[in-house]
Amino acid sequence: MRTAPAGIGVSAGLGPSSASLGLSPLGAQPGPRECSRAGCRASATHSIGWRNPRIHSADRVKVWVACDEHTDFLREFLLARDFPVTVSMLQPETE
Repeated sequence: MRTAPAGIGVSAGLGPSSASLGLSPLGAQPGPRECSRAGCRASATHSIGWRNPRIHSADRVKVWVACDEHTDFLREFLLARDFPVTVSMLQPETE
């Protein structure tokens, strides 16, 4: 019988669940002020505007938001693909 390495798998007993690690289930959409980095649900502090020039016109800009820890990671991820990127601080939410 084959078994998965410790910490790998989705069956009971094959490692910690995403919920126990403080992560959202795979495919879950982040909230509007939660970091866009996969698995991170920290409060976002930066806005990252980008577009894929091969498929988006100049007026089409997608926006990700990022926590302090993941801003550089997400920016570098997009720049490595030659996407135009702008990073700015998020404005505080108004009530």
